[in-house]
Amino acid sequence: MQHNSKLPNVGTTIFTVMGKLANEHNAVNLSQGFPNFGADPKLLQLVDEAMKNGLNQYAPMQGIYSLREIIAEKIETLYNKAYHPKHEITITAGATQAIFTAIAAFVRTDDEVIVLKPAYDCYEPAIELVGGKIVPLQLGGKGFKVNWEEFKSKLTDKTKMIIINTPHNPSGTIFSSSDMRELSKILKDTNIILLSDEVYEHIVFDKQSHESVAKYPDLANRSLLCASFGKTFHVTGWKLGYIAGPKALMEEFQKVHQYNVFCINHPMQKGIANYLKKPNHYLELNNFYQEKRDYFLKAIASSRFKFTPSAGTYFQVVDYSNITTESDIAFSKRLITEHKIASIPLSVFNLNNADNHQLRFCFAKTVETLNTAAEVINNI
Repeated sequence: MQHNSKLPNVGTTIFTVMGKLANEHNAVNLSQGFPNFGADPKLLQLVDEAMKNGLNQYAPMQGIYSLREIIAEKIETLYNKAYHPKHEITITAGATQAIFTAIAAFVRTDDEVIVLKPAYDCYEPAIELVGGKIVPLQLGGKGFKVNWEEFKSKLTDKTKMIIINTPHNPSGTIFSSSDMRELSKILKDTNIILLSDEVYEHIVFDKQSHESVAKYPDLANRSLLCASFGKTFHVTGWKLGYIAGPKALMEEFQKVHQYNVFCINHPMQKGIANYLKKPNHYLELNNFYQEKRDYFLKAIASSRFKFTPSAGTYFQVVDYSNITTESDIAFSKRLITEHKIASIPLSVFNLNNADNHQLRFCFAKTVETLNTAAEVINNI
């Protein structure tokens, strides 16, 4: 049987490619973005209790109310924005499902969606699947800054949606308050929907603040905010997150959501709802990961790699231009086969696969793993 692919240009993701190669060569794996340490036993206990108490059947389509309620409290406390837990928050199967569903709910054939590059790789296939047109904008230079004049030039009467990501994967940069104010000013008096990927909202370093769309009323009124408990609580395999936005947008989102996954893992929702009652469980995450970032960077300080410390996420971008002129894909593969260390080449996320000789390392690892990785990196 023959058929034409709806995603003819999509192959195996770079994460799968590098992960597989790392396993084949028994390499230290700093490529894929997940912790190699366990979750808080208290969280596991709360989920276990929920299962034992019989919460093993369907949850409400929107998510259990107690979880939506405490999420609303969290957002209002942190960002001074009140979302109604009944009408403006939906629990999702991780942020990726939230992002896909949001795009499917609003983007029609030939609608334009602006995507800032380098971009996480789930955005563009979703746009393509629903017939939308991807309008890429490359972030500037090795510092990944937005050129707002160029951004404005990308807006047309067909622009339906803009996708932003802060803290930013893969670069580890963050949007500043001036970035958000500029974005708010540009979008004023338009009907453009803003989809904001904020899965690393609680991992921001050096006493800087996370600039959520929820902090900016003009942006919040047009935005869908996506977040992830998997990233926050070291349980990426649980695929549990949420999306928040104005009632009118959420109603349309839920029309697609209910026929996509319908509802999300019930006992995990209950466990998370109880776990969130102690804000320190997420408020202390900045310090936890900053210690790991600082430990890792100190450990590789004598290497030939150059870097600017990551401002957020649990990723560190390094520049290897002092080492070789090889492409980042070729070099990252050689690092695995010859040096037993796995990373992610950044060119795969860039517009036209622009190669700036940069790799991404994940430092959400144990001290033992970081020590082993640093020993390898310092001898490259």
